[in-house]
Amino acid sequence: MILRTSLVLAGAFALAACSADGDARPSSAASKPAAAGPEADAPYPSTYEPYPGEPTALVGATIYDGAGNRIDKGVVFFSGGKIVSVGGPDTPIPADIAVFDGTGKFVTPGIIDIHSHLGDYPTPSVDAHNDGNEMTNPTTPQVWAEHSVWPQDPGFARALANGGVTSLQILPGSANLMGGRSITLKNVPSRTVQGMKFPGAPYGLKMACGENPKRVYGGKGRMPSTRMGNFAVNRQTWIEAKAYDGKKRDLAKETLKGVLDGEILIHNHCYRADEMALVMDMGDEFGYKVSAFHHAVEGYKIGDLLREHDVCSAIWADWYGFKMEAYDGIPENAALLFKAGACVVIHSDSANGIQRLNQEAAKAQAAGRRIGIDIPDAEVIRWLTLNAAKAMGIDKMTGSLEPGKMADVVLWNGDPLSVYSRPEKVWVDGALLFDSSNPKRRPVSDFELGQPGEGDVK
Repeated sequence: MILRTSLVLAGAFALAACSADGDARPSSAASKPAAAGPEADAPYPSTYEPYPGEPTALVGATIYDGAGNRIDKGVVFFSGGKIVSVGGPDTPIPADIAVFDGTGKFVTPGIIDIHSHLGDYPTPSVDAHNDGNEMTNPTTPQVWAEHSVWPQDPGFARALANGGVTSLQILPGSANLMGGRSITLKNVPSRTVQGMKFPGAPYGLKMACGENPKRVYGGKGRMPSTRMGNFAVNRQTWIEAKAYDGKKRDLAKETLKGVLDGEILIHNHCYRADEMALVMDMGDEFGYKVSAFHHAVEGYKIGDLLREHDVCSAIWADWYGFKMEAYDGIPENAALLFKAGACVVIHSDSANGIQRLNQEAAKAQAAGRRIGIDIPDAEVIRWLTLNAAKAMGIDKMTGSLEPGKMADVVLWNGDPLSVYSRPEKVWVDGALLFDSSNPKRRPVSDFELGQPGEGDVK
């Protein structure tokens, strides 16, 4: 319920048609975040500018701030696209702003999915849309996922509305040892991928070990066809990358040099504990660090090593057994990693799962509870917010409700760790982009093929 509100900002936009674009929004040098790192000099820079919002306060809700803290009957105030203050019921807020009564409801930072293929494997899932994996060579670090992203994928709007997802990393597929650069996006409607591109976010390099590369390329009668072949190809590629002097441009080696210089983060698809340990050894050999192992179904076996190397495990709650290297996956994985002091992230790898990351985290929490590991709700929310932001290199900008960070905020209609709860309202950079009670605040792709009546904005 709105207790009091100012006039809506002039030029308020209709999101439902998904026709707006970052380039078409009112330009403001003050509101546009400055790019940093390799993105600043990229040939395809971000044109993202926040949608217009208004000063807003959420009062009376239970707040999980994403950093492991819980505030009962709390206040979140944001203005100018940034969090201004977060605190208890006595936190002051200005007069004459939009105030939403959150009594009985919950507030979290925007959910972040570290592992998505939306846009690169969009819906409708037809061969013509299969743009996520350049399966022509076991190492293709020269390709960039952003060059395949289709912004009209209806999965983006569904992730926002059903899952409260405000940022997400789009990765190439896992057939290759080195699949190419990942891209981090703000989950906003845009005509172009550059209008979604998270300003200042570092690129990632998607790598993969194990069954996928050896099966794909061994099946073509070429190296690698074994796990030892995987490591041999990787090591030779890194040796050549270290010798690259940049005098003659090589797109693949430019990406690898970015990794060796610490500007591009490694996100490594890896299931087995022994292989993750070997990958960390290879990182020590060549002077790079893995930011996160993705899937990591056997992470629980080496929680201490992952903690010591400061490597996050981006995992499912309970996927296992769908191939040999997944057979030792257990639902207690997240809880055991947490107990070992390692960084836990819950990811989707699914256009459906991204809409229910909160439920996946709750399942992982419950599995831990059954073996005597009781993890506070506020810590579990961190698995979906700040930990993901840390592994993606954007934790200084988003992932927790802290003054100065982006106002990426979700108001849930109930406990976010309950199967019965859904986002009621979602703000991205302080702009209300989804409102379950307002059909005009429900962004829908032109290609939405849902149930009858979905996307009706009359």
